Amino acid sequence: MTGTHESGHVFTRAVGRPVATSATGCTIVAADGRTYLDAAGGAIACSIGHGDPRVVAAMAEQSARVDYVHATQFGTRAVNDYADRLAPLVPVDDVRVFPVSGGSEANETALKLARSYHLSRGEDRHIIMAREGAYHGNTRGVLDASDRALLHRGYEPWIGHSLRVPMANPYRDDRTGAELAAETERIMLDAGVDEIAAFIAEPVSGATLGAVVPPDDYWPAIADVCRRHGVLLILDEVMTGFGRTGKWFAAEHWGIRPDIITSGKGASSGYWPLGLCLAAGAIVDEVEQGGGFAHGFTWSHHPIGAAVAGAVLDALIEDDLVSTATSRGEHLRTRLADSLAGHPNVGDIRGVGLLSAVEFVADRSTRQSFDRIDAVAERITEACFDRAMTIYPCTSAVDGAVGDAVLLGPPLSVTESELDEMADRLIAAIREVLNPR
Repeated sequence: MTGTHESGHVFTRAVGRPVATSATGCTIVAADGRTYLDAAGGAIACSIGHGDPRVVAAMAEQSARVDYVHATQFGTRAVNDYADRLAPLVPVDDVRVFPVSGGSEANETALKLARSYHLSRGEDRHIIMAREGAYHGNTRGVLDASDRALLHRGYEPWIGHSLRVPMANPYRDDRTGAELAAETERIMLDAGVDEIAAFIAEPVSGATLGAVVPPDDYWPAIADVCRRHGVLLILDEVMTGFGRTGKWFAAEHWGIRPDIITSGKGASSGYWPLGLCLAAGAIVDEVEQGGGFAHGFTWSHHPIGAAVAGAVLDALIEDDLVSTATSRGEHLRTRLADSLAGHPNVGDIRGVGLLSAVEFVADRSTRQSFDRIDAVAERITEACFDRAMTIYPCTSAVDGAVGDAVLLGPPLSVTESELDEMADRLIAAIREVLNPR
């Protein structure tokens, strides 16, 4: 048996990759017997570790009881119970849970819900506001809200409707959060605030910029601007939700309560395709009074997905994984800084909880990025893979078009010894690609 997939019938996302045959904790075993450290958690998705028997049992039990019903025809205890358990953890008032099949669907749901809310109130607000360097998914609506040049390529005729406002990146912009919020408000007023339905943003930038934490005063100021102008605030916590940043949701770091939170990834830890639109009760009630929400998917409100998510919730609580993410992440970033702080091409080591990134620059003094043709992030990612470890490349860490960084987001169940090994392999890969030092 070879170590790579040789089928000619799979429309693959990458060529010549190993075939995974088993996975446990933070490790993945390939068909050739090689064991990989999963420092990326897939796509920063695996929250509790691979192969957890609690989740496997919950999936089997629910499958035997009720495998699938359509959400317009039946409710299920699995979905109802999960929503009731999740609600107290979500920093959204009187939260209502709309489960879907992934982060893109969750964000599409949130945008359509925002539009429906304003229509129900007799307001024709339709503009979606999003930041420079944003990423919210690959389906058509959220692709427009995103700002990644590579993902837009070829689809330009379909996009260009979103209102773009400044990103919050302290490494490259020394403005305070209040100043960034003021600039955001100016853009809103110039565009016509009465036409803006919602502002969608990640509380901590993920796949595009790489674990960028905004200034402490940014989110309270932005929330205030949105409230004063009747613009719904949607926090995309697909990557940051469910303990990744050391809180159940990253919104808690700044004490804000958005109108809608979207999540996915860590909610099911990859055991089931799941996304969540978590909306304030007042929004849902208004939409229902206005004629209902004309939206849904075949697999939304799936009972097996809810059972899996409930078991993941159990694991996060029982194993105290949310609170330990803070100390584990600090340990990892300290290890990286101790070895890489003097490297001429390491510009920034940053993150929060177990979401960490290293950004690479051609010149530290000017913070000039590498040319995209140099493919620094991809080469470091491959050098790590050669060392039997996954990491997540960010190829647009400056502005959505250029800039190299890598993300680390291992399962929250990772041990300190595993983190040390991950740091060692990443440091070696960086030194191989960017001069031995």
